[in-house]
Amino acid sequence: MDVTAKSEIAREVGEFIEDHQGQDTRVIQVSGVSSWTDFFVISTVKSMGHLKGLLKHVQNYLSQNNIKVFHRQKKIQEEGWILVDCGFMVIHLMNESMREFYELEKLWYAGETLYQSSKSS
Repeated sequence: MDVTAKSEIAREVGEFIEDHQGQDTRVIQVSGVSSWTDFFVISTVKSMGHLKGLLKHVQNYLSQNNIKVFHRQKKIQEEGWILVDCGFMVIHLMNESMREFYELEKLWYAGETLYQSSKSS
């Protein structure tokens, strides 16, 4: 799969997450600064229930679109952050406190933002 196709998939996943109430959703191309993935999709969830529901929707979306998931977590931990590793794309679903603490956008500031939800600050 070429970079353009991967970019479009990552953007579609970001839009899908926003459509399912993910907040401040961003897609960052990190291929120029990361050797292990090309894109980060980062979104904030409102609660553990929202995290579980959104994860289920995302997993169904990925399955329906034949996007392989590596290292599937069997149980959601109570920390408030789930990582979905698709190889070329890593999806981060985080509660607000985890998102503020880890500041992934600042950590990966050299990456290019390809998508930012309309509600992003």
